[in-house]
Amino acid sequence: MTGTEYQKKAMRTCTEPDINHAVFGLASEAGEVAGIMQKQLQGHGFDQEHMKKELGDCLWMIAEVCAALDLNLDDVMECNIRKLEARYPNGFEVERSVNRVAGDM
Repeated sequence: MTGTEYQKKAMRTCTEPDINHAVFGLASEAGEVAGIMQKQLQGHGFDQEHMKKELGDCLWMIAEVCAALDLNLDDVMECNIRKLEARYPNGFEVERSVNRVAGDM
């Protein structure tokens, strides 16, 4: 499934894309992902299915952000890969991470 296909299917369950709902929802869902990891640190077992569902909720919120801003999820994904390829042309390097080029966001 492409990002565009996902975005279209996900937004079938969104009454009206709202940037505030999406951004606060993404922060909330990311907190749930962090909570799974925090519980693991406390000795709970890791529940991969639970993690998959919460990551899916994060993705839904990202799709809503895109819809609210009239962005295409495929374009956002491609933009991110281009940024990473420019930043790390040979794969991740700590030195390039610590010492970024001016203006690299």
